[in-house]
Amino acid sequence: MASVAKHQRRRYLVDEDKHPVYRPDGKRAWEPAGEVWRARYRDSAGKEHAREFDRKGDAQRWLDGQTAAMVTGQWADPRAGKVTWAAFCKDWTARQAWTVGTLAAATTAVESVPWAARAIASVKPSHVQAWVAREAARGLAPTTIRTRLNYIQMAFRAAVLDKVIPSSPALGIKAPRLRRSQHAVRCLTVDQVAAALAASDELFHPFIAVCAFAGLRLGEAAGMKLEDVDFLRRTITVSRQVQGSSTVTTSIVAPKAGSERVIYVPEGLTNLLAAHVAAQGIDEPGTFLFRRITGELWNRNSAAAAWRQVREAVAKSVDEMTKRPGVSKDDAKAAQARKIPEGATLHALRHTFASNLIANGCDVVTVQRALGHSSPSITLNVYSHLWATAEDRTRAATAAFMGAVSASPADSVRTQEVNGQVTALDQR
Repeated sequence: MASVAKHQRRRYLVDEDKHPVYRPDGKRAWEPAGEVWRARYRDSAGKEHAREFDRKGDAQRWLDGQTAAMVTGQWADPRAGKVTWAAFCKDWTARQAWTVGTLAAATTAVESVPWAARAIASVKPSHVQAWVAREAARGLAPTTIRTRLNYIQMAFRAAVLDKVIPSSPALGIKAPRLRRSQHAVRCLTVDQVAAALAASDELFHPFIAVCAFAGLRLGEAAGMKLEDVDFLRRTITVSRQVQGSSTVTTSIVAPKAGSERVIYVPEGLTNLLAAHVAAQGIDEPGTFLFRRITGELWNRNSAAAAWRQVREAVAKSVDEMTKRPGVSKDDAKAAQARKIPEGATLHALRHTFASNLIANGCDVVTVQRALGHSSPSITLNVYSHLWATAEDRTRAATAAFMGAVSASPADSVRTQEVNGQVTALDQR
């Protein structure tokens, strides 16, 4: 029920010490302080909301706005919007069914904003856009900023759904433009992969191999167990991953959504893994295939450190080779090409695996399934530039079709008659 009616404004009394004055019945004592117009309504939960105005027209306009917002679903409890961003996000993240890694990423995102201590209803679109610009100015990658902005937008959408705020100030906020995929995706050459394998030790060598020849993510490779490799059928099953950046934070979790898969691998890879299993004495199901020399599982930091050592070893080997007497310029140039670029992480091996599949004619669905992407669109967004362009294939396909049509007896309508007679196409 909504209404606008005259209301007696009250001035509550206090004594000389500013203490409230009470009536004999225990209620606060007050005196009339003039008449006002009071607009009031009840929300969907039956809770009353009211506001006082000096003029009836102002009260009616406010009430009309509130009731219209309730009808259109844009209403939000003004008192709920006073909760701080930090308090709301703490409650919001706590009720999500996220993995440890996703929760950590979301927490990092929502804590990176400068309005953490402000009321969530006071955040404006300009504040969110300024935060995006600040993140870019301090050197964060566009993909990182987009990921963080996505969590910020998710939190604001949750606040809208809970009627904490009427609309999201993050709606329509522009993130930095992503680099073109052909520049963002870094693949290694055959010589670079060979150099990396040659420079790695016996514990890290098979780890690199499954990343390069099975396209596993770092965590998926670290989570491999003996039973995940079918040496007879030459397959690798991805059913878990290692998350965490240190030994303390390491945990075994399910793969990313949609990443559970069976990968068909070459005999050379299964032979390499069989030799590793024999050398390490791995014979019990449930045993992890890859461990560091300390006996711990590989994690994000330890694997990245080992990869840097491989990269540095390759660079040192190349430099020593090119400084030898009698090395030709061509040989020196070829050796320099074996160096692994400074920015190439272990994930570049996964990109290299994908690029090899594409170069050998695999379609997008095949590549998607091998990589464990949840949809083909993700594969296309990352690797579309690696597929051959359509121009030449369009010409070739159309030329073949045109040739077949021209050779068909049914094409006689296009055949010119002899002895200077007009063509059938010119007969109108």
